[in-house]
Amino acid sequence: MPPRKKLKFIGCEIIYREACALAARTPHMVDLEFLRKGLHDLKTADMLAKIQEAVDAVDPEAGYDAILLGYARCNNGIVGLTARSIPLVVPRAHDCITFFFGSRPAYREYFDAHPGTYYMTTGWKERNRSGTDYDRPAYGQQGVMGALGLAESYEDMVEKYGKENADFVVETMGGWLKNYSKFLYLKMGVCDETEFIEATHAEARERNWDFEVRDGDWTLMDKLFHARWDDDFIIVQPGQRITARTDEGVLDVQ
Repeated sequence: MPPRKKLKFIGCEIIYREACALAARTPHMVDLEFLRKGLHDLKTADMLAKIQEAVDAVDPEAGYDAILLGYARCNNGIVGLTARSIPLVVPRAHDCITFFFGSRPAYREYFDAHPGTYYMTTGWKERNRSGTDYDRPAYGQQGVMGALGLAESYEDMVEKYGKENADFVVETMGGWLKNYSKFLYLKMGVCDETEFIEATHAEARERNWDFEVRDGDWTLMDKLFHARWDDDFIIVQPGQRITARTDEGVLDVQ
């Protein structure tokens, strides 16, 4: 058995349930820290600054062997992130949906075969916020959706303005939704997900979208927490920073 490591996890609250379950199962000691959902909605420089701040705040005297980063490339929001005195371990992934598919090839295969799919998990469902809090996706900053006037959920707009008006707002200002015609709920089995599945199915019916439930895959996240860091990860040594790649490698170090 490999030596027991002391690890620090910094990640998006989207994977809160999964990360807590993995921290409990791994033989390694993992301290968890979550940043609010919505950083990926901010300007790239703002997202990077917030994550860098969290990394820099880790006590170099705490004895951590590595900092596990629970973020994907996410619109280049971690490109430029620099390791200080503790190495960073980062999954090679374009976005967090890869975490729930278990690998880049699995996500790519589904993505290519099912265009127009909007993905949902426990975190994506329960960590959404309504009203002014939703308009400020992280740390009091207005996100891209808020700037477009689309910060509220569809259900909140229906409740506030009526379905006809909500549909008009989505149609005229939310052209991005035209790219979607299906919800896929990725079931990770970390809790009773019935409530989340039913709510997603109801939203699919409301939008006249197709709906599918599929079992997620723990492989990538499991390897992260069990320190089985293979080619699916980059290890950023102290003084190095994360760079972007234009191929399927997604991320690199410099």
